[in-house]
Amino acid sequence: MNYSIGQAAKKMGLTAHTLRYYEKEGLLPFVKKTSSGLRIFSEEDIGWLQMIECLKGTGMPLKGIKQYIDWFIEGDSPLQKRLDMFKQQKIKIEEQMRELKKHMEKINYKIAYYTEMVENGSDGVFERNKELAKERARLFGTPERK
Repeated sequence: MNYSIGQAAKKMGLTAHTLRYYEKEGLLPFVKKTSSGLRIFSEEDIGWLQMIECLKGTGMPLKGIKQYIDWFIEGDSPLQKRLDMFKQQKIKIEEQMRELKKHMEKINYKIAYYTEMVENGSDGVFERNKELAKERARLFGTPERK
């Protein structure tokens, strides 16, 4: 199936402006155009857009995504470079996930803390709930601030 730029943008949850920008930046070298210059997106192009959005979602800059596409166009000679790039990106994502896990622990603590206060009042929270006090010390190492 083929898609117009508007249809491709809608399918991907992007704007036509974003797709034009990606093309301008060299991220969509495979997209065909009609004789009148209209872009025609194939299913394969949609797959490329999904990969671009995936890599963007992991924090890879457009310059890095462009490099990957250039290596892809080169064929098999830069396979090791492509593999290394994905391994490096995986390491970055794992670090992001560790950081997000730390943030989630603090958010979960605050939910438990405020739930305790809403349900039982703000006086004596840590005397009532020793587990909450331990979690506060583990996460923050300091007395709770409301």
